[in-house]
Amino acid sequence: MQTSDKDKRIFILSEEKPAKAVVRMGVPLIAGMFIMVLYNLVDTYFIGRMHDDYCLAAVNLAYPVMMVMVAVSNMIGAGASSLIARSLGSGDKAKAEHTLTSGMLLTVIDSAVVTLVGLIFLTQIVSGLGAKANTTAYTREYTAVLFIGSIFTMGSYTLGQLLRSEGSVKFSICGMIAGTIVNIVLDPIFIFAFGMGIRGAAIATVLGNAVSAGISLIFYISGKSLLRPSMRYIRPTAEILGEIFWVGVPATLETLLTSAAYIVNNKLAVSYGELTVAAMGVAQKIMSLGNYIYQGFASGTQPIMGYSYGAKDHKRMLSVLRAGLLVTGGTELVVMAVYGIFAPQLIGIFTESQEVISIGSRVLRTLMLILPFVGAVSMSRMSFQAMGKPLYAFVITLVRQLFLYVPLLLLLNNFFGFRGMLFAQPVTELTMMVVSVTMLRSLINREQSISYDPNRI
Repeated sequence: MQTSDKDKRIFILSEEKPAKAVVRMGVPLIAGMFIMVLYNLVDTYFIGRMHDDYCLAAVNLAYPVMMVMVAVSNMIGAGASSLIARSLGSGDKAKAEHTLTSGMLLTVIDSAVVTLVGLIFLTQIVSGLGAKANTTAYTREYTAVLFIGSIFTMGSYTLGQLLRSEGSVKFSICGMIAGTIVNIVLDPIFIFAFGMGIRGAAIATVLGNAVSAGISLIFYISGKSLLRPSMRYIRPTAEILGEIFWVGVPATLETLLTSAAYIVNNKLAVSYGELTVAAMGVAQKIMSLGNYIYQGFASGTQPIMGYSYGAKDHKRMLSVLRAGLLVTGGTELVVMAVYGIFAPQLIGIFTESQEVISIGSRVLRTLMLILPFVGAVSMSRMSFQAMGKPLYAFVITLVRQLFLYVPLLLLLNNFFGFRGMLFAQPVTELTMMVVSVTMLRSLINREQSISYDPNRI
């Protein structure tokens, strides 16, 4: 039975019909990502029940800390996952297992560094996040716990990526589900029953991630996964480290740039009042449900693209890419309609403040305009990473965040105020859809022209 399951995973990566492969890899991952976003939504919901909107603002201000942890995890997860998929595609299972083991070791080391640096510079970090008089104490409480539990958060994220790289999507989802259930159960207990407030919400999140990481690790140890870590591979080779960081470092810089842009956005929002930050935080977390659809399909297609690239099957890559863009675009239009119609009701789930509901609805109805465009951008980035071409992916993010979004954020805010600030992202994503698809088409055309010359790939 185990062999049959493993053969089935390889079949999905190598031979399944493109549209069906995209759905089979993407939908479970989207479900898992929805579960992951519940971590933040559950925290937001129960913190909202405290009837203190400054706590809601603090959770939003602290969100870049989580993004930084994801960024560092992504350095290992994205780099190792790309190499694992390509190694499997070329038939080198030993290299894939060596990469897996190296990725796990590097995650432990990186999380220790994040915890140490975060706790030493906690005061400076909280100030840099934009916390003011009414939110500083809350933000400090929440971020301190996140730093202490970074090994669980980062471990959960990286292990999920590593499992997906071999096609074991369902295994990674099991860990996410279990972790979310733990978080949902513990949130009201820690926040209200134990009277721990916002600190309790952070502890529940960390413990949920711990359960998620532990279950993913059990799948590897039990032998149910296609690949297994091994002590004989505990020492990374220079070649594997080089390939992991070649893809992983640009991926990390992408997330760090996104985090920096998020901080700039929050600092501008604070000038309109701390309740505006709370409203934007709620709207952005609801938006993340829509974001995870395109991210899920893009991440789900990445191992298929990587496997096909390793096998030099460019025709399949193009077919999978087309299927992914069509499925993602159609789904996001439905989500956009739901957000537009039910924005006040969705914001009202998390707060009773009419001011926060009014601002949050306005934010949500503006941000939802990115959904028809941003899927193509994400799919292009993931395709570049799958092909082992991380610099292309990094250029997309560099142009997107540094040369478009942040300047537009500052410019439109200066001329049109809060409304202008909100429209900076839709304008950015529309522009980047054209840029990213043009870059990907150009690269694929070049790769096809040299596909039969392995010395030039």
